Parts: sequence; structure tokens; C-alpha cells
Amino acid sequence: MESKNKHIKVAVAMSGGVDSSVSAALLKEAGFDVVGVMMKFWLDRRSFGEGGKEYNRCCSIESEKMARLVAKKIGIPFYVINAEKEFKKKIVDYFLAEYKKGNTPNPCVVCNKEIKFGLLIEKALKMGADYVATGHYARTSLLRSATLPRLFAGKDKEKDQSYFLWQLNQKQLSRVLFPVGNYTKLEVRKLAKKFDLPTAETPESQEVCFVQNSTNEFLKKYLKQKPGDIIDKTGKVLGKHNGLYFYTIGQRRGIEVQQGPWYVVAKDFKNNNLIISKNKKDLLQKELIAKNVNWISGNPPKLPLKAKVKIRYRAKLAKATIFKFQNSNFKLLFDRSQKAVTPGQSAVFYKGQQVLGGGVIE
Repeated sequence: MESKNKHIKVAVAMSGGVDSSVSAALLKEAGFDVVGVMMKFWLDRRSFGEGGKEYNRCCSIESEKMARLVAKKIGIPFYVINAEKEFKKKIVDYFLAEYKKGNTPNPCVVCNKEIKFGLLIEKALKMGADYVATGHYARTSLLRSATLPRLFAGKDKEKDQSYFLWQLNQKQLSRVLFPVGNYTKLEVRKLAKKFDLPTAETPESQEVCFVQNSTNEFLKKYLKQKPGDIIDKTGKVLGKHNGLYFYTIGQRRGIEVQQGPWYVVAKDFKNNNLIISKNKKDLLQKELIAKNVNWISGNPPKLPLKAKVKIRYRAKLAKATIFKFQNSNFKLLFDRSQKAVTPGQSAVFYKGQQVLGGGVIE
């Protein structure tokens, strides 16, 4: 019997990892017309020289080889798209600009909006695709409901990646499939073995894909060092720093001051001072301002709104009330004070399993 999905073409973003490989295999098994696509991103050539053979971690030579093997195994075409210029402009330049301002950016959030669900959807539609699929651990209501598409957390609470997808809009979500969203990582590994995929044992990659060593080493190559004083909350000078952008709120390691542990509690840009404290309570904050807020439905809900909020990827959901603030900003008031609220990171709003939207912490 002919599959009802035969005439639906899906471009799968493949990285040579197990999640995207299983996504492609599941869609192929379900009868979709599947093509594999790998996007080539920007490479930090200052680390390797123009002739270097190293690549961005997401799309290294080894990753491409693995993705090609998977495509061959499941019997789908495979294409490579050069997105180096767009990635450098939209992601790397943003990353450096945010650090220069003293913020701690979230490049994966911006990459999802601009590249994986921006540029890739645009390219895929030109290739005749109806949808783009990725290996994200998230879920969408798209194929289960005739209403506007909604975004939900993935089944695997440990691997859920919905936090990184809050900037997506209705147009993008209507073109997106998340085939592994209803599986746990363990189940995905088992499926990879069932499909006999060469990526079944591929290790996890957690770091920023274009940073080869540490973030600070990367920043040193692109941002000019600006030394200043390390002080405590009374203003007493305790040491020297090489630049405020090398530190993030809540940081404990790498502060070269004796008799610790010390925590970074604030950054004084006017006087170029790094403020540290031994008291963890100095990291607690009851409220924050969120800017550049995106509501996934396209319309702000009725405010004030009670929701659960994540202030960083690995943070626990915290109860908060969202209020309208000045201009297009929103104020979040937490039921309980939150530790290390970090400017530049994302505050993502949830109602149960549903992602309502999010904003950038000011």
C-alpha cells in the first residue's frame, strides 16, 4: 500500500550525530520523501590557518563522512549547503559583540532562528521540500492539530532542547518536524542500532560548535584585552582582571584572587571593575527584565501572566509572574529568588509542557 506521506518532501538537517540520523531514518520508515542536508558553517581559521583541515564541530570532515554513510544506509540523497558567510555574520559576530558588551550570549538560540530554521528553511523550500526536520528533543503540535502550531518540551526531560527554540515564529514552526521529540535519548540509541546506523555510538557534543578550545581563548583572539580591578562589594581592590568579558555572573573558577571561593556577582562597566563576593546570597535576584521578547503564538497573552521560567538551559523551572514593562520589555517577578541571573542569556516561558516564548535577560 502506498504511503500517504510519499508526496511530502522533508529536508533533514544532518550533522553526523545519532539524533539527526535517527530522525532521517524514522521519516524514511514513515514513507516521507526524505533528503539529507548538511550546512557548512564558519571555521575559526585563526586557530588553524587558511589551509587547516579542522572544521566547525557541527560540520567537520568526519561529521560529513558519517552523515553521508547514514544517507547511503537509509537510501536518501545527501546535499551540502555552504552557509559560512551567513553563519559568521549572524552568529559569530553577534557572539563577539555580546561579549564585548559584557553579556553572556546564547549562540545556539540565535543559530536556530537565523540559520537552522531561517536559512535552511529558505533553501529547503527552493529545493521543493515541504518541511525541515532536525534532531532536536522538542515537540510540535503541527501534525496533530489543525490549529496554529505550538511548541512543546521533548519527552526526555534531561535532553529537552525546547529552551533553545523560543525565538521561532509561526511561519517557521509550520515548516518544522522534530522526529525524536517523543523519544528518550536511550530509545534513540536503540533505534539507531535497530536501523543499523553507523552513528549509534556517536558521542555527545555540548560545546559551542565554532569554539575549538575554551571560550576565553577564542575571545582573546578576537577582542582586545582591557585590564581593570577586581573588587569586593565594599570597593576594596583584591586583584586584577584582563577584561570583563572573560567573566560571567555566578562564575567561581578562574578568579585569580586568594582565600576563596569567590563568586562573580556584578560587572561595573563604567569603572571597568569586576565585583566578587564570598557570599552566595549576593547572587540571588527576585526579578529580571526580558528584552527582545518573542511570543510563539505571534500575540502576547493577557498580562500579568503566571508561568514557569528557565533562566538558563540547565536551570530548573521557576514560578514567576510576567508583567508588561517599559517599551517592548517585560518584567519577571519570581516566587523565589533565582541564583546568577545572567545578562545575555535567555529567559524562556513555559505553561506546562508548552513553550510560550522567551526573551533575552537585560
